[in-house]
Parts: sequence; C-alpha cells; structure tokens
Amino acid sequence: MQLPVNSFKQALRDKRAQIGLWVGLADHYTTEICAGAGFDWLLLDGEHAPNDLRTLLQQAQVVAGYPGTHPIARVPVGHGPAGTAIIKQYLDLGFQSLLVPMVDTAAQAADLVRAMRYPPDGIRGMGGARASRWGRYANYAKECNAQMCLLVQAESREALDNLEAIAGTEGIDGVFIGPADLSASLGHVGNATHPEVQAAIDDAIRRIVRAGKAAGILTTDDALANHYLELGATFVAVGLDNNLLARATSQLAAKFKSGTAPAPAGKTR
Repeated sequence: MQLPVNSFKQALRDKRAQIGLWVGLADHYTTEICAGAGFDWLLLDGEHAPNDLRTLLQQAQVVAGYPGTHPIARVPVGHGPAGTAIIKQYLDLGFQSLLVPMVDTAAQAADLVRAMRYPPDGIRGMGGARASRWGRYANYAKECNAQMCLLVQAESREALDNLEAIAGTEGIDGVFIGPADLSASLGHVGNATHPEVQAAIDDAIRRIVRAGKAAGILTTDDALANHYLELGATFVAVGLDNNLLARATSQLAAKFKSGTAPAPAGKTR
C-alpha cells in the first residue's frame, strides 16, 4: 500500500483556494452529512467541541469515504510536553493536517514543527498505528514527514507582532487568523467586525501571503469570505455545522410559531 499524498497541502502550495466548514457537533453521523456537501476541507474541532480521540477517529473514518474532502483536526493545545503528546496521538490516528491554536512566537512554531515529524527532523514518538495502516504503508516512517501539513493560529496582539517570523518558520504550511480571540486581544471582545480588528485581519492576511505561506480564516459572512479570498487567503471556512443547525432550526420554528402567542389583554381578533 502507498502512503496517500496530502492533497490539501498540495493545494496550498499551488495557491488553489480551499473552501471549508467548521465541524463541532462531535458526531460521525453529522460529520458524514457535511463530508458529502462538497467542501474542500472539514475542520474537526478538538479545542472547543466535545471531541476525544475516539470521536475524532470515527469522523476521520467517515470523511475518508469522500475523497474530495480533506479532514483537518484542531488540537486542544500544542505547547509543551502535553501538546507534543496530543499531537502524536492525533497523527497516530491518521490525520495528516493539524491546526494548532494560540501560537504567538516563532519559537513555539518551531517546536510544533518538530512535534509533527519523526527523527531526525523532529521528536514525534515512533509508532504510527492506524496512520501507517498497522504497517501496511511499508515506508510510512520514512515518507510521512513530507505529507504533514501544519497550520498555526495567530490570534493575539503578540502573534501579530511576530507574524513574519511565525510564517517564515520552516515547516509551517499556513497561518490561520482567529477572529474571535484576536478581537478579544485587541480590546473588542465579541466584536470581530470592529474596524480595528478588520484592519488587523486584512493586514495579517497580506503579510502572511507576502511571506509565501497560506493564509486562512473562518467567517460566516459571505461578503467577508469573498473579501478575504480576494486579499489572497487560501483556506477559508465559510460556516460552522452547529451554527447552521441552530440558525435553521430557529428559523423553522419561528416560521410556524409566529403569531401564535396569546393576544394582549383587552384585544380581540
């Protein structure tokens, strides 16, 4: 058996726009529905969703049935020994692409690169398990480093100050701007559309692109998504599964329940 080429990593190198969906319902059944929708990538969230290794594995297995859609997993933490161990476990499940939150410095980025790779290029513990299909990818240990795709999140004022150094770190494939945490760091909690935040995001995307790396972001605003793509962002998530479900169910309920509330006292109809 031949180790698969990371098609998402190749698309970023080719500067082909990749449109994605954030997946946080933590269930393989709903993830399969999303996988069949035609997105280029799905972000399986291990940071802000109730996922564990088994639920992520189940979701990776169903996404594999849809070759045009690439699964990316977000780890809950990437720094220190705990982060290194988590990254190893996610890679052993077979994920080739990881998104790591809260990366503020080039030194942190370099540590993550090493955690993603087997020696001599890194410190990933030898194993592989499902990733090597239990040894059926005969050359996995020698070939897998080249297929790993590392995306880091810049979502603080400190990260913006160090953006060129982070993006310029060898082994970083892309930098993802986290609008929510960035807005909080800039003093605009809950207001990612504040002009100062949007100006910072626009500037960050341009700087990442100038550094020769892929820029990514998440937004549910169609106009903003197109704007970011025009600026040069390569991987853009345009929705979240839980948000889509919440919005659609609320709209459906409101459509059929509107006008059913009791009339105010003294008023007849």
